[in-house]
Amino acid sequence: MNGGKVLTSSAPRQDMLRNFRQWICVLARAPRASVPPPSAATIGAIVVMLIASLACMFLIDTAASAWARTLPQWFDDVFERITDLGLSGWFLFPFGFVLLCLAAVTSPLLTRATQGVLAMLTVRFGFLFLAIGLPGLFVTIAKRLIGRARPYVGSPDDPFIYRPFIWEPEYASMPSGHATTAASAAIAIGALWPKSRSVMWLYALVIMFSRVVVLAHHPSDVIAGAVVGAVGALWLRRAFAARGLLFSAIDLKAFPGPSSPRVKAALREVLRKKPGISKG
Repeated sequence: MNGGKVLTSSAPRQDMLRNFRQWICVLARAPRASVPPPSAATIGAIVVMLIASLACMFLIDTAASAWARTLPQWFDDVFERITDLGLSGWFLFPFGFVLLCLAAVTSPLLTRATQGVLAMLTVRFGFLFLAIGLPGLFVTIAKRLIGRARPYVGSPDDPFIYRPFIWEPEYASMPSGHATTAASAAIAIGALWPKSRSVMWLYALVIMFSRVVVLAHHPSDVIAGAVVGAVGALWLRRAFAARGLLFSAIDLKAFPGPSSPRVKAALREVLRKKPGISKG
């Protein structure tokens, strides 16, 4: 209450725009702390994967495509369905929807406890959305600039057919977008919930394998996409940690999230549409 008047919230659209502006400002602010450099093991794994991708072009890609063509139709049909689970929309649509909802309900008129819970949820879903979306966006552009032909282009398969800067799906094989999504999702979700890592990496490996089975990509494309997805998610985790968001700048471990009772209490306040009233 201010001068005897009850404060009311601004229009929902204005609230959403204000919240999005604030979130962007937080992400764009200068780093507040230095984070430890990548470990030698991490750098070594990335280098090995890049070398493996290059080696596959000369040693495995053609043989893998020939093998995939010999698979029974039922096997191919199964993996045609499985491979669609590697589309980024399975992650970006629900995460984006949650962020829109959080932007719509977050208000300075809510109690500080509820605002804190909503802020913690926002930074978590924001990290997941960006860690999966940004590497995917990079690959969407890069693969069309590289212009590598997919395995089904040409007979027999020639893994060295390139038409750079051509924006056609038949020449968008390197790197694999599905592999990028799967790897970045495994890294991002595993960073927040370590117990999920084994399941997420099993999911990622199945998606990567499916891209070769359905002749959408060469093995080298899949490996390159996995590297891009993993590096992108790891880089974003470091960027968040340097800004004091979600991860510790000391060891890059995720901060504890809001407890279930706190989330339920915050949701009850939001659903009641009776935010706290500040007094002047």
